[in-house]
Amino acid sequence: MRALQYDGYGGIDRLQLRQVPDLRPRGALVRVSVAALNPKDAVFRKGKFKAISGRGFPKGCGVDFAGRLETNTGQLRAGELVFGALHEWTFSRGSLAELVAPAPEEFARVPEGVDPAHAASLALVGLTALQAFRDVARMQAGAKVLINGASGGVGTASVQIARLLGAEVTTVSSEGTHALCRELGAHETAGYQQLGALERSGRFDVVFDVFGNLHFKKARGALKPRGVFVSTVPSGARVVRDVLTRWSKQQERLVVVKPRRADLDQLAGWLARQELRAVIDSQFALEDYAAAFARLESKKAHGKILITVA
Repeated sequence: MRALQYDGYGGIDRLQLRQVPDLRPRGALVRVSVAALNPKDAVFRKGKFKAISGRGFPKGCGVDFAGRLETNTGQLRAGELVFGALHEWTFSRGSLAELVAPAPEEFARVPEGVDPAHAASLALVGLTALQAFRDVARMQAGAKVLINGASGGVGTASVQIARLLGAEVTTVSSEGTHALCRELGAHETAGYQQLGALERSGRFDVVFDVFGNLHFKKARGALKPRGVFVSTVPSGARVVRDVLTRWSKQQERLVVVKPRRADLDQLAGWLARQELRAVIDSQFALEDYAAAFARLESKKAHGKILITVA
């Protein structure tokens, strides 16, 4: 099968599309039709987390996927369309390949009438938003939420999922994306030049820092007395504060996403009812992986970048 891999940490030039042996299933085997990129696909390849991911090569790329089951597993049968996300913190990346062997919790059925590409584009980002709001921040209906970096993959999913969970949403993004944020359900939109005023407002129950450029010391000024600041970008200091502030009135938390079949089914249900939609920035063939990663690393993508595999 074809797979996108790299043999050492570094730039896009490290990536190689090559023939590798077919996978042996861990209980399931999926022939991938489409995959989606996430910023951490570039961050991992650059070696930002090599102390954890190790120096063993080659390494695969990608966690999001959609395709057809090649094996019977549980209540799902060979030939069915499925989508999912590999567990990124087990470093089992590899959805930019013709075959992927997900664990049972890492995939779910694509509902009838839903485009598999749309399901793939929402797998990891949807899990991230859902678990950040519901599990980490323990957000209640009626909460006021500030989303920083609302026009990217996680951001566009977060605006919609926060609304579906009953929140009132304020977004921070570039001015050219404000109409998109309002279309997705934002009650209020702001540009990055207005972020300082929001950080002094004390208005929000949850601040979700998707972009990763906020610091708790300043962002806590945006929070209510018992508000929660949630980030998607890990660091040693952030992990420590995640533990220490759990007993504080204002908390800093880190969302560590865990693939769950029930959560993927929840995303699938929202998609089927057209309550949640994919925002696609661009789509590339697997052979054009270099252009796809260049677009990802430009940080100018609005929504998800897809890669057609089959």
